[in-house]
Amino acid sequence: MPAKVEPTPPLPGLSPVGGKLLVARFDGGRLSSDGGVLALRKIERRLGVADRLAACLEDPRAWEQVRHGLADIIRFRFTTLAAALICLNQVRRLC
Repeated sequence: MPAKVEPTPPLPGLSPVGGKLLVARFDGGRLSSDGGVLALRKIERRLGVADRLAACLEDPRAWEQVRHGLADIIRFRFTTLAAALICLNQVRRLC
């Protein structure tokens, strides 16, 4: 059975990626992609969720040995969850 096609309103404010316009639409039928991760990244950056959450946490690590800040780690986890990469082993396979 073909997917029902309905007009999708544009999502304003999405920045170009790699010099190309980013258009989010949901009329692709039975297609699957990670386009939602791009939208999530843009929204997270605009709202500053990871930065605000990191500011609430105490980081006991030795700063001279820190490679990634808490906000970066939180942002990465948001992205992996949104992409349904639940397990770190799945992430390692992509790198």
